Amino acid sequence: MSKNYLQAAVEIAQEAGKILMEEFSRPLNIRYKGDEVDLVTQADQRSEQFIVSRINQSFPGHAITAEEGTGQDTASEFRWHVDPLDGTTNFAHHYPCFCVSIALAERDTLLAAAVFNPYYNELYTAARGEGAAFNGKKIAVSKVATLGTSLLCTGFPTRNRKLSPNLQYYGEFTQRSHGVRRDGYAALDLACVASGRFDGFWEFGLNKWDVAAGVLLIEEAGGKVGDFEGKPYQLGGPVILATNALIHEEMRAVALEISRRAPAPR
Repeated sequence: MSKNYLQAAVEIAQEAGKILMEEFSRPLNIRYKGDEVDLVTQADQRSEQFIVSRINQSFPGHAITAEEGTGQDTASEFRWHVDPLDGTTNFAHHYPCFCVSIALAERDTLLAAAVFNPYYNELYTAARGEGAAFNGKKIAVSKVATLGTSLLCTGFPTRNRKLSPNLQYYGEFTQRSHGVRRDGYAALDLACVASGRFDGFWEFGLNKWDVAAGVLLIEEAGGKVGDFEGKPYQLGGPVILATNALIHEEMRAVALEISRRAPAPR
């Protein structure tokens, strides 16, 4: 059954990707959600409306949590987590790092995931118990065994940036690794950990739709996802640490050390 859900997620993500590419070639229609850093484009809205409509048609009664708020709450045990355009700021500046992220969970168990970057035609997929793939070929996390030889990635919030502790973590991890990249799209960052492009990822305050697909990708690719305390990650939790598993404990120990002297995330 997970394969059927995955096939649907892939088809919907690819069609939504076509919408994003249509909008990418047009003059931007931007509005702001509360302040001048948290923006939403017509592309976000068109993509989400399409995705929600298609899920409703294919799986009537399923619950949907979507970033722009057009999803639906039902009593269903099945819930789709949808980010119609992850990397909106990149998109708005014509920086071609953005994607569609779709995942399905049954209660707390993630079943299927699709992350699609339409600009580069890169598709990451995973189904529970079936492994993860990149453009149809099976992927696995990297074999980098030490933090010092790893390449990491992270992100920074658009809102309340002055309250975020992440600059301290960014500085420390930059010094203790080969480097830290920040490209502004959590779903693709997590997908890149799953495929071995990155070795580890951390971030604060992410929403369920930001991470659901990426978490399943990493788990199915042999990686590990948790928090700084060593507990399993819960979708929507305050902090996520996702790695190739080999550097997980070393990275977690450093993060825990920093957390003892950094302000708590808000």
